[in-house]
Amino acid sequence: MVGPAVAQEAAAQAQPQPGPEEAVGGTVPGAALGTTSDADFWRQIRRGVSGVSQQTHQAGGRLIQSSGDNWRAVRNGPVSRYGVWLLIGAVALLAVFFALRGRIRIEHGPAGTTIERFAPIERVAHWLTAGSFVILAITGLNLLYGRYVLPPVIGKEAFAAITLAGKWAHNWVAFAFMVGLVMIFVLWVVHNIPSRVDLKWFAQGGGLFSKGVHPPARKFNGGQKIVFWATILGGASLSLSGWALLDPFTTTMFADTFAALNLVGFSLPTDLSPMDEQQLAQIWHTVVALVMIGIILAHIYIGSIGMEGAFAAMGSGQVDLNWAREHHSLWVDEVLEKERDRQHGHAQPAE
Repeated sequence: MVGPAVAQEAAAQAQPQPGPEEAVGGTVPGAALGTTSDADFWRQIRRGVSGVSQQTHQAGGRLIQSSGDNWRAVRNGPVSRYGVWLLIGAVALLAVFFALRGRIRIEHGPAGTTIERFAPIERVAHWLTAGSFVILAITGLNLLYGRYVLPPVIGKEAFAAITLAGKWAHNWVAFAFMVGLVMIFVLWVVHNIPSRVDLKWFAQGGGLFSKGVHPPARKFNGGQKIVFWATILGGASLSLSGWALLDPFTTTMFADTFAALNLVGFSLPTDLSPMDEQQLAQIWHTVVALVMIGIILAHIYIGSIGMEGAFAAMGSGQVDLNWAREHHSLWVDEVLEKERDRQHGHAQPAE
């Protein structure tokens, strides 16, 4: 038995269809579109003009999403290309610096006594943030560059498995990074307020380029404050754009940001589609991540092979007293003064 719908379709096919020569004035043969198929019509579609659609998706009504071509060209073009140069340049500069300056030694030699640099909770916050960032950086770089490098080496199947695992790791480890970010902000923001002491530190290059130069610094010097604020602000931006990618089509972060910037003189588009928001979030997420990786590479260098005694600060939490005096003299004075006050307080005779 043939159903009514099938019978109607067969009857429609039996009707003679007009040929191309009968399409006068741009009328579509068979009136399939119910309108004309001229250049203006398709130009509107290409520009993203929405029309009548039965799609329930938020992006419904738009037949061609032309901005996707622009997103792909930017991501696979300048973002990927300049990102490689940024990372290679950072590593090259650190290698040149190490070749010229060598490892920064404790000028007066180890004192043999130590002072507590970071408490256990501070080290937990640091390593939670640092460890999660390393995982996010590796898995993120794989998503951006892995397909160009790994398949010829390990094969497509292994690359696919690694990338899938990395994708899940990237999504979930991101929450550990956010927690660590909040912890280091709460613990250290009071010590990272810029001050005049930082100006002298920068004027002397932090003592990094010359032997025997030790500008005064409190718990964090000028360079460390830059890393701190780059981590906090960059990490917050990564978290927001990452959340937009994890929960797609639910945020208007860029439309809202552009609207705020327009209040101070900018002229940025605010009528962004949900897909536009996703593409901007992906580009921004990638650019900020690449810049942060470059900064953190310098931080890792100084905290490991670049400076003698620096790793102990986050390793055991105890640093050599001479190292502390050379790099954070004002902080050492504050700690020792508090210790003397505490001891004198305990030594007061009871009344």
